[in-house]
Amino acid sequence: MIPVFDGHNDLLLRLLLNPERRDEIFLTGEGKGHLDLPRMQASGFAGGFFAIYLPSPIAHDDPDYRAKMENPPYALPLPDPIPFAEAVTPAVAAAGHLLWMERASAGALKVCRTGAEVRDCLAQGTIAAIMHMEGAEAIDESLDALHLFHAVGLRSLGPVWSRPTIFGHGVPFVFPSSPDTGPGLTDAGKRLVKECNRLRIMLDLSHMNEAGFNDIARLSDAPMVATHSNAHALCPSSRNLTDRQLAMIRDSGGMVGLNFSVSFLRPDGRQLAETGWDPILRQMDYLLERLGEEHLGFGSDYDGCTTPDVINDVTGLPRLMQALADHGYDRPLLEKLAHANWLRLIDRTL
Repeated sequence: MIPVFDGHNDLLLRLLLNPERRDEIFLTGEGKGHLDLPRMQASGFAGGFFAIYLPSPIAHDDPDYRAKMENPPYALPLPDPIPFAEAVTPAVAAAGHLLWMERASAGALKVCRTGAEVRDCLAQGTIAAIMHMEGAEAIDESLDALHLFHAVGLRSLGPVWSRPTIFGHGVPFVFPSSPDTGPGLTDAGKRLVKECNRLRIMLDLSHMNEAGFNDIARLSDAPMVATHSNAHALCPSSRNLTDRQLAMIRDSGGMVGLNFSVSFLRPDGRQLAETGWDPILRQMDYLLERLGEEHLGFGSDYDGCTTPDVINDVTGLPRLMQALADHGYDRPLLEKLAHANWLRLIDRTL
């Protein structure tokens, strides 16, 4: 198996919502969700960015919400912003769950703060976990909380998860739609970008609208990264990246992680698990054409999306690699896509 380093997962959300069952969810596995330690170890999952994400009042498993995403076109309302005072406690709890995972795994998983630590983990067969924050609701305008989270391991941050924050605006879940959906970064958001650059915290653009994306391109001195997004030309979701955005990411030396969510893979945008290899292979071919071999990897969105049933959970990673090999991708390219490109980016960014 070729080890796979993954750009994004939401396992911490499952622990946050079910703290009394975290041993079962992570350590022993419960046969639910996309990730747990036994399945990661058995499937070549080498590590990735573990997201601190605060659930919205609008639940993604709400029947009406899901029904609309299964039958585009749709335009789903975004929930109101979450105030800092309400966000910081669950965000600290989620960060604590990741640190608990490191301790409870007895050496099988390590929270990494540098590129060298990630490389050491891959060399030793240890799962490398990078703490990521998806939506900066738990960061105050003074940015004091940013320094606190950085001290405990935060090395990647998305200023928004679609719903607005004091730092900027994300794209709503709309299909079909361009990502040009609203205003750019606030003054606080511009300060956040600069401080993340200074602290060597990677900025994730995956949920940013086009104006915010452009602001970060102007302000940031780091490679541009969309950890879990796909090509808008093949799936016109507001969450996907236009050819212009892909070119800007490529030219910055950045990365895109292919999102396994069927809503962002399928040309019709339908949230249906009954999805075969064709949309995945078409996205991979297109992204390679636009980005080049050095700037593409995987950003599964495991435990945060509906995946194609041909992949399903983390045990589908070997099937994905085999499908790409059967499609004509050679071993050196597969290694770049699986982990080498992410490692080079992490070396330059963290």
